[in-house]
Amino acid sequence: MLKKIAIYGGTFDPVHHAHLILARDALETLGLDEVIFIPAAVSPLKKAAPVASGELRLAMLRAAIKGEPKFATDDCELRRPSPSYTIDTVEELRRRNNDAAIYCLIGEDNVDRLSEWHRFAQLKRMVHFVVLDRRGQPASHSYRVIDRKIDISATEIRTRVASGRSIRYFVPSTVEEIIRREKLYLE
Repeated sequence: MLKKIAIYGGTFDPVHHAHLILARDALETLGLDEVIFIPAAVSPLKKAAPVASGELRLAMLRAAIKGEPKFATDDCELRRPSPSYTIDTVEELRRRNNDAAIYCLIGEDNVDRLSEWHRFAQLKRMVHFVVLDRRGQPASHSYRVIDRKIDISATEIRTRVASGRSIRYFVPSTVEEIIRREKLYLE
């Protein structure tokens, strides 16, 4: 039987409970063997670069998933020159796990621009796209959906930190500790 691996890429600036809950739902719903969180260096379709450095975003991810045996991180996109292309990550993972089925977990906000992804025609033959939907609205596409209405965003977390408001319960306490220690998102 093929090993089932999911890659979950994004800026994770910062990682928060909605990311983790949806990853857990995908793991259980799809019967995955592993979910690999992959922080992007610079996303080619996002206008702004991440606020926190790649190293700090990776540290927050590692802290958030510590003790989760089926969750892992991979820094392959941080080690490559920018921008971060999913196809390059999939090809690297395929070399390491040539007998695995690879699932690509994407946010609902990425679906409309999916066809613009670098080498998309090749990528869609290599992975099973699964949409993580936090809106709870009916899907307007044919991809498999993991649906859970959760209204938490990294943007809101950064805004709360900048305005001196609490982010308790928005992020794991270990992530909150890194944000405080490193004085992230204060501006």
